[in-house]
Amino acid sequence: MIYLFIAALLLALLLGARLLVRQNRLLEQLRGAIQFQQPLLKSEGSADHLPEWPGLTEDVNRLITENATLRQQRSDQLTQLEATLGNLREAVLIVDEANYIHLANRALREIFPASRDLVNLRLELIVRSAAFLDYVRATRTGQPLPRQEFEITDGASSTWIEASGAPIPSPDGKTQWALFVIHDMTQQRILERMRRDFVANASHELRTPLSVIKGYVETLVDGHATMSDDERAKFLATIQRHSDRLNAIIADLLTLSRLESVTPGVNFEAIDLRAFLLALVDDTAQRPNAKRHALASRLDPDLGEISGNAEKLTQLFGNLLDNAVKYCPAGANIVVEARPLAATGEIEVAVRDTGPGIPAADLPHIFERFYRVEKGRSRESGGTGLGLSIVKHIAQLHGGRVWAESEVGQGTAIFVRLPLASAGKAAKPDSR
Repeated sequence: MIYLFIAALLLALLLGARLLVRQNRLLEQLRGAIQFQQPLLKSEGSADHLPEWPGLTEDVNRLITENATLRQQRSDQLTQLEATLGNLREAVLIVDEANYIHLANRALREIFPASRDLVNLRLELIVRSAAFLDYVRATRTGQPLPRQEFEITDGASSTWIEASGAPIPSPDGKTQWALFVIHDMTQQRILERMRRDFVANASHELRTPLSVIKGYVETLVDGHATMSDDERAKFLATIQRHSDRLNAIIADLLTLSRLESVTPGVNFEAIDLRAFLLALVDDTAQRPNAKRHALASRLDPDLGEISGNAEKLTQLFGNLLDNAVKYCPAGANIVVEARPLAATGEIEVAVRDTGPGIPAADLPHIFERFYRVEKGRSRESGGTGLGLSIVKHIAQLHGGRVWAESEVGQGTAIFVRLPLASAGKAAKPDSR
């Protein structure tokens, strides 16, 4: 009897264990269905042991299906919204309650090109500005905020944006999101800074000769009766020298203004660049201040023609030769080289000298207005600080580009590339 009882007990335990294993397996299926949002398939025979299982399966499947439908609707809404806003010039940003980005149109990706795939990233990883993040949080709470401007820094560079925002409900209506319209103000701020710097530099450059002229004129007015003829002549010579400098600055400013205008009014014609450069080097060599240097030219015999304006090109290469003559010590070598570049359809001209050279820190700035490597020496030599800026603009006007290479104590080389006449004068300028 005891053995029969033990056998029955073991059988009951075995059946219970099998039922428990089957229940655990079914629960694992249920957990996986919920986790991966996949409808749960009914297990055959489960109803015999778990009468509530079919109803539970139907409820879970319905919830999964409804959730998938809501997710798809949300995705479709965002896709439709992105398609609608994608071609707007204004940047559009939508973030959720945790600052995850759910929509970023093309204009926004252009503002932050380093992070092309912005969707599903946290805003903090893209916009490193505590002020803007505070603005986002305040907007999401519904506070009425005016349009504001923010500086976004990324290392040494800065991006300026102007943003306005509004709270919007999330697609499920349970949380509050925020939508922002953003304008890229970086170029405008750069232009404003350049304008301020230009006005400040121009004012300083004009004030210097004006102050000298005013001081000498006042001295002449007050003391001309007691001055000797030699003193008066010295004062007048100084006034004349600074008047000439003032006139040169104004003339260069007007030249830059015309070059930067939308329609500079320059006529182009075919120019034999080899003959043009030979004549220019010969004219420069005849000047008294150039006789202390050795001027030479190394020009390819098959340079070809360019489409250009002879007057502007004379100013371009004349400025480069004048700089070499002014700033090189006696006995320096100045060479004008030119060669065709068949691969790019350009002609490369280089003006090389064996002068003192330009420090590496100054080299990227020498084509900026009023930039001088040695301030005092440039003014003493009569320079306006605008010559190389004019060179750059004339090269760009001809569809070309200009750059410099130099080492201190080893001399300087200024390179100019201009398109051949066959390449057309409308070639887009490049920068280097």
